[in-house]
Amino acid sequence: MTDSTFEAFRRAEALLAERRPLEALRELRVVLEAAPERASVQLLAGRAYLGSAQLNRAEAAFRKVLEIDPSDHYARFALGRTLQRQSRLTEALTQLRIAAAMNPSPEYQEALGEVSARLAVERDR
Repeated sequence: MTDSTFEAFRRAEALLAERRPLEALRELRVVLEAAPERASVQLLAGRAYLGSAQLNRAEAAFRKVLEIDPSDHYARFALGRTLQRQSRLTEALTQLRIAAAMNPSPEYQEALGEVSARLAVERDR
């Protein structure tokens, strides 16, 4: 990445931290063109897409991260959350189980429990 794309990446991170995902995506446009194969770029784009409810784009970005680095537990968690928001609960459960196995953080465990409970309720209907 050049200095200008790195600065754009940092601005996008800051905007996303301020919960301004659409503005973050505008900053990321140049970064995505310059470094589409960088996992960090795809992960940030996925988070911005998720934050702006562009779920198909978020899913694609998180899957791209996992192609680049299958051991990225956060990308698995975020993909699971994205699939959950699309009501694709069985797929979400798989990703969340993997993420929780890789990193048993409370956030991952809670998400796994939510999806498991929803699936159980649906099975009981």
